[in-house]
Amino acid sequence: MSTAGRTSGSFGRHRKIMPFEPGSTSQPGSTEELRAASREKAASLNQHVLGYGEIAEREWAVAGIAAPDLRKMRKYRLERIRAEMRRRGYAGALLYDPVNIRYATDSTNMQLWVAHNPTRHCFVATEGPVVLFDYFSCEHLSDHSGVVDEVRPAVSWMYLYGGEITEMKVRRWAAGIADLMREHGGGNNRIAVDHLDHEGVEELARLGITIGNGEAVMENARLIKSPDEILAMRRAIVACEAAMGEMQAALKPGISENELWAELHRGNIARGGEWIETRLLSSGPRTNPWFQECSSRIIEAGDLVAFDTDLIGPYGFCADLSRSWLCGDGRPGNEQRDLYRIAADQIIYNIELMRPGISFKELVERSAVPPPDCFPTRYGVLYHGVGLADEYPTLPHISDWTEDTPDGLIEPGMVLCVESYIGRLGGHEGVKLEEQILITETGHQKLSAYPLDERLLAE
Repeated sequence: MSTAGRTSGSFGRHRKIMPFEPGSTSQPGSTEELRAASREKAASLNQHVLGYGEIAEREWAVAGIAAPDLRKMRKYRLERIRAEMRRRGYAGALLYDPVNIRYATDSTNMQLWVAHNPTRHCFVATEGPVVLFDYFSCEHLSDHSGVVDEVRPAVSWMYLYGGEITEMKVRRWAAGIADLMREHGGGNNRIAVDHLDHEGVEELARLGITIGNGEAVMENARLIKSPDEILAMRRAIVACEAAMGEMQAALKPGISENELWAELHRGNIARGGEWIETRLLSSGPRTNPWFQECSSRIIEAGDLVAFDTDLIGPYGFCADLSRSWLCGDGRPGNEQRDLYRIAADQIIYNIELMRPGISFKELVERSAVPPPDCFPTRYGVLYHGVGLADEYPTLPHISDWTEDTPDGLIEPGMVLCVESYIGRLGGHEGVKLEEQILITETGHQKLSAYPLDERLLAE
């Protein structure tokens, strides 16, 4: 019987798909040797090994931003996590949030999918190994990192895989975590966990493991950036701003909001960026109030177009910038200029307040706020941390400060975004601006550099 006529036990006519039978004596190497060779090949072609490509590298060279030392950065992050666990008395951390796994291992796998399908998790021992539990046949995805000691297949017990016998999978999953705690915990049964459904909490508790707040561990570990992290963040911002330039070039009357937003996505992906967390772009009357995500609306000449990038770019770093532009070649109206000037002045004033040693509350007490007719539509925060995503702390307006608002100190190495939304209550349009700021030993440094719209700044 010819190959073309086979209907079972075969890969069909295109035999190049499977050029050998595993274990066949006619082919060199055992199944395990072939698996090892396959893993080595895949690891050598990992996106993080291949890098970000000519477009991004050329732009970074023009900007004069050196490449970060990734091995040094990964070691720094792991030391930050372990120091925080020691401070809080944990024997280990169990991480499910893909951003936290990225911080601990600098490895990725279908980041958005695993954010809502818990099929990938990581155990970090305070005194011991980093064990990554990854999706089926994905061992090669972390071979580049140098900080992952072992990769195991993840036991995923979400209903998609477990159905009505999910409880059995939970028990098998928990037994593996308990074994790691016994082996590497030194008698300490306290583990920090970032996200976990109640079945897992209950089963670990049944096995004698006490669960604590892993978000507190990871947010505090991520709070202070190393010099190499700042280099990586600078590169992500350069890539974001280049994509913003392509988006602004595409802004012509007649383009839809969705089409314009797609330009930012395209530019981010072309430079090796990863995803965009929101769709916050609106035009004309949709700019007031804020928080309209982009739509099929056709942008018209004379419209304000406002957006917030919320972009996860190269190296997994967030570039969180906001701009508002005037569409078309005409002159802005007086109201448009007034709104823009209020927003720009608020941002400039509040940036100047930023320095190490000032408390969160003192910073917001001193901060400029929108005028009374714009205050009801204010943005929800004045400042927030940023790193691999939006991070701790979040600093509200002083009028929104309550007894359960956490206070703290601004420290060197923190990166904060400074926010402003200015739109009159019941008004036609609004303006959104946001800058990304590094706290230094002596003050601050603005990392974002995309120019404001000069026409809207004109008197």
